[in-house]
Amino acid sequence: MNIANLRILRMALGTALSMWFSQAMAWNMSFIAPVFTMFILALPVPAIGLRGGVKFVLVLVSALLVGLLFLPFLLHQRLVGLLLLSLALFWSFFHTARGGSPVVGTFLTVGLSLATAVGTVSVDALLDLIQGVGTGACFGVAFVWVAHAILPDSSASPESTRPPGKRPPPPPPPDVQTAGRLALRSLMIVMPILVWFLLSGSSASYAAVMIKVASMGQQVTTDQTSTAARSLLISTVIGGIGAIIGWEILSMWPSLLIYTLLIGLAGLVVGRRVFSGPGMLPTGGTWTYGYLTMIVLLAPAVLDGQGGGSADAAFWSRLLMFFGATIYSVLAVYVFDAFKSSPRSDSIRIEEAQTKPI
Repeated sequence: MNIANLRILRMALGTALSMWFSQAMAWNMSFIAPVFTMFILALPVPAIGLRGGVKFVLVLVSALLVGLLFLPFLLHQRLVGLLLLSLALFWSFFHTARGGSPVVGTFLTVGLSLATAVGTVSVDALLDLIQGVGTGACFGVAFVWVAHAILPDSSASPESTRPPGKRPPPPPPPDVQTAGRLALRSLMIVMPILVWFLLSGSSASYAAVMIKVASMGQQVTTDQTSTAARSLLISTVIGGIGAIIGWEILSMWPSLLIYTLLIGLAGLVVGRRVFSGPGMLPTGGTWTYGYLTMIVLLAPAVLDGQGGGSADAAFWSRLLMFFGATIYSVLAVYVFDAFKSSPRSDSIRIEEAQTKPI
């Protein structure tokens, strides 16, 4: 078996097992574990060690706790709180744009967004969220190790793990000015939607939507205008179609086994568009975010109660919100980039920058 097929199988198996376990345990945030597992297995890298796994969990939980510290300002000194939150989100986008780990950047953004959106409605709900996310993240990492134990890299044919020809040197990180512009563009995508959630009394019910919005901000930290806009649209369409198909099947045949098989099958389909040889395809990140979209759309609907009328309405409501947020994000990318000073030079820098998937 070549290394690309091995990674496809491992991502599908690990994500499906993680979903099955978290759903069987009946966690409120059961989709956190498979999202965590999928994010890590979507990277064409060896298995993470104990230190790396602990680091990822701590980053996400720490971001939630930092968001908790912002709540007094957001509730009583709103302008100060929004400024502090904007600076924290800007730093998380700047971290990725400068060549930092995109997984770490995404978890920082998701943690800050979730904590502030939910915490301004109910501190008790936020404490439950922190507990659920922390638990899900720990088991998400555990299933990464399970997937690597079942399908280790050593079982791949040795010749498939070698890159063809001489390996080029890693590209230099973008300069500070370019990274700052990209981070500001991401902030312009996420912050207005987050402010709307902060002003909404139902933000605690749409945690999955905030995960999608936060991930969209990270999704456009390394792309030029047309590529970023196309990636946002395609990933949402991919995830939306997958979630609709999965929801209709589960409405006819509600079963945890069917649910698990659907997640695994989606991983096999997406994986063929992510991995290629020892690395990944240029559009791998788009398909990875599409897989994320499917999970965060489908999982909350399943938790609402399969086959029920209210669950069906909530599913379609989230789907419409996903597409609405995506359309706004695409427009924001084009409007923001219309004011940049040197599109040609920025495009060259971005294309030469990192090619990580998430």
